[in-house]
Amino acid sequence: MITFFSTPKPFVGHIGVIQRNAVESWKRIHPSAEVILFGDEEGAAEAARDLGIRHVPGVKRNEHGTKFLSPIFDAAQDLAYHKCLCYINCDIILLSDFRTAAERVTALGGRFLIAGQRWDTDITAPVDFYAADWEATVRRLALEANHRRPPQWIDYFTFSRGLYYKNIPPFVIGRPGWDNWLVWHARHSGARVVDATAVVQAVHQNHDYSYHPDGEAGVWQGEEAQQNYALLDGGRCFATMENATHRLTPEGLRPNYHHWAVMGERRVTALRNAVWFGLLGLTRRLRHRLGLRQRRAPAAPAGTK
Repeated sequence: MITFFSTPKPFVGHIGVIQRNAVESWKRIHPSAEVILFGDEEGAAEAARDLGIRHVPGVKRNEHGTKFLSPIFDAAQDLAYHKCLCYINCDIILLSDFRTAAERVTALGGRFLIAGQRWDTDITAPVDFYAADWEATVRRLALEANHRRPPQWIDYFTFSRGLYYKNIPPFVIGRPGWDNWLVWHARHSGARVVDATAVVQAVHQNHDYSYHPDGEAGVWQGEEAQQNYALLDGGRCFATMENATHRLTPEGLRPNYHHWAVMGERRVTALRNAVWFGLLGLTRRLRHRLGLRQRRAPAAPAGTK
């Protein structure tokens, strides 16, 4: 049915616990589900062996040791048994509603991307997957936390094989921007882009940012983050789930007419900014003579995770 692939952080401490929870949940989506784990992080080989999944240790990295996205996507599409693939962050638990959504969309054929928002949840211990109510327990924890992230925070990408093959710019993983590019590319290439938020409860297990030497600020604002932002071409290659062509609801697949309103708002904002900065340019000498200065604009667009 589907090949899941991901790349983990080291399997140590709390991060190790939640990553094992995530992978085990993907395996249970379908009896034929395949899982490929990329990377040679500490404990990855042992975890892959314990969980009975495929492990590919060699991953291309930049000078900081951060993994590139494109080689992982390309290798997964070369190795996958199935024509439907899902890149998913290694802290996301999936429930049975994911299988139902994926089957409904893949049955339509053609090229597609299925994605959706996530629910942030505190899970600190191994999930007992042998308990009959494990799924109900996880769902209850997510609903009690009641913290669904906005449309630009995207952690799973289910797509038809070939959609991204040899097309992804040199984004690095674990920094912002690449997920929004994936949505933009699917939309730009003419694929069906489906927002499954209404029917898929993707549970994000909360964690800290200790894996980055500068913590959360380093993840969002550091040098690598800025390099990722630059690949969005000034925001022209940026999309969120508001830009989906369709929304999957309990009643079925529906066109997302709201997309046109979103695009209209962005065009108005772009025009307003163009006029504003144009006026700033024309009046710069006068403002300098009067002792006025333009406020410095933010260095990058809003992030995603």
